[in-house]
Amino acid sequence: MRRSTVAAAAALPLLLAGALVVVTGCDSGSSGGSSDKPDLSVGGAYMPRPAMDDMAAAYFTVKNDGGKADRLTKVTTPLSRDVTLHTTEGSRMKHAEELDVPAKGSLSLAHGGSHLMLGKLDHLPKVGEKIEFTLHFASSAPVRIRVPVEDASYRPKD
Repeated sequence: MRRSTVAAAAALPLLLAGALVVVTGCDSGSSGGSSDKPDLSVGGAYMPRPAMDDMAAAYFTVKNDGGKADRLTKVTTPLSRDVTLHTTEGSRMKHAEELDVPAKGSLSLAHGGSHLMLGKLDHLPKVGEKIEFTLHFASSAPVRIRVPVEDASYRPKD
């Protein structure tokens, strides 16, 4: 019985040191690593089937798990050379040069809020078609996504 008590007492400093490593490994301070830069991912992308031959909108969410904010500065697609970022203030759309992607937060492009507008479409996309987009950011590498064209009544679930 005495040997097991001595062995447990000898193992305690090692267990405490291991716990300290785990705690400091979870530190969210900006001492280096991925916490001092954006960590972006994109989800929930869709494009309602365009109601007009020459104009469309697209929506998605950019999630930033990193400790530094970024900005969506431009979006390109083979479907249109005329892609613009917009915000909605009240019932009015307003052109935006860029949209913020906060650290540890997200940028939501959604029906009735911030969104993409595409003009002068190359062709009229059909339901089920997937449209390629490239998202350009102020400090992160570009992100390519394939956006499905959905029925106009489609709304993603939260």
